[in-house]
Amino acid sequence: MKEIISLAPGRTCLFGDHQDYLGLPVIACAISRSIKLTAKQNDTGVFKINMVDINQVRIIDINEIFTDLAPRDYFASSLRVLRRNGCVPDFGYDITVTGNIPINSGTSSSSALLLAWINFLVHAFGANEEITPEFISKMGYLSEVVEHGEPGGMMDHYSIGVGNIVHIDTRDPFSFTVIGTELGGLITGVSGVPKETIGLIGDLKGNALMAIGTIKEHFPEFDLNTTEIEDLDKYLNYLPDRLIPFFEAAIKNHHYTKMALIEFQKPALDLKKIGSLMNQHHEVLRDLLKITVPRIDDMINASLKAGAYGAKIVGSGGGGSIVVMAEPGKEAPIVEALLAAGAVEAYAVTVDPGSRIE
Repeated sequence: MKEIISLAPGRTCLFGDHQDYLGLPVIACAISRSIKLTAKQNDTGVFKINMVDINQVRIIDINEIFTDLAPRDYFASSLRVLRRNGCVPDFGYDITVTGNIPINSGTSSSSALLLAWINFLVHAFGANEEITPEFISKMGYLSEVVEHGEPGGMMDHYSIGVGNIVHIDTRDPFSFTVIGTELGGLITGVSGVPKETIGLIGDLKGNALMAIGTIKEHFPEFDLNTTEIEDLDKYLNYLPDRLIPFFEAAIKNHHYTKMALIEFQKPALDLKKIGSLMNQHHEVLRDLLKITVPRIDDMINASLKAGAYGAKIVGSGGGGSIVVMAEPGKEAPIVEALLAAGAVEAYAVTVDPGSRIE
């Protein structure tokens, strides 16, 4: 019987958290933690999905069209999206899912599972377009964000699907560029505090868009993508006090992402400079968007005291993980410091080439 093994990595956001849903660029990379989906063809007419790590089994009839979607049911939404793109299941599979991406930690375990599932489906049943990393990424974004009407962006899907270190321009027309394949000295620290996602992103996005809309009422030609930090004073007096932090955060985070892109485009990476920009980015996430929690702050402070060049929270916030930039070869003392500061896990990671069939 036919067997397909589909692998999809987690991701970390290096620069641009809470930016992609505003049409601003992000820099992210796939990391060497992954979801592995092993599928063996059966003759039952169902997908039997055994999610070993969470002790759950899902059975899906291959002919189910899912007229109604349950919240966050990405298995179902992706089947709807893929049917519209020429991928129509005609026999079943027994599927085993395992992985070592911490769940609900800000490193995209759910998006990794989704892309592993999508990659399996299109390789098993075909599609009406060429199956490329970009196609897999697009199907993931449509399935998770568009089909469910969720407030997130496309960073997770393209950083996992395309792999490597990627600069994503989230404006329309959307584009992405691979800006690197290696980045030594990366560390992930997992707080163990469950992150918030849908509600937190929705609130932050809503407030940021409200602030931008208010500015556009006074400055119709305002363009968030071309606004610089030096322009802030020009606009802040037009905003109510409660919206100022969200507008200021968008401008500053965009600035640090642009500065980081300049560094990644140089022939030799200056890891100290990249780390310094991470620190500045994190200050905005902590002080303006207020998405950190005490354990995250303790972990970041501990990593910097242990010699890290920089560190920042990753993902939607309210818990989850941090990414640390260290001198390559000197990750061990920083990992120890993170664990001593309360991290439930801490480990060095490398850049991963992205979602693939093994």
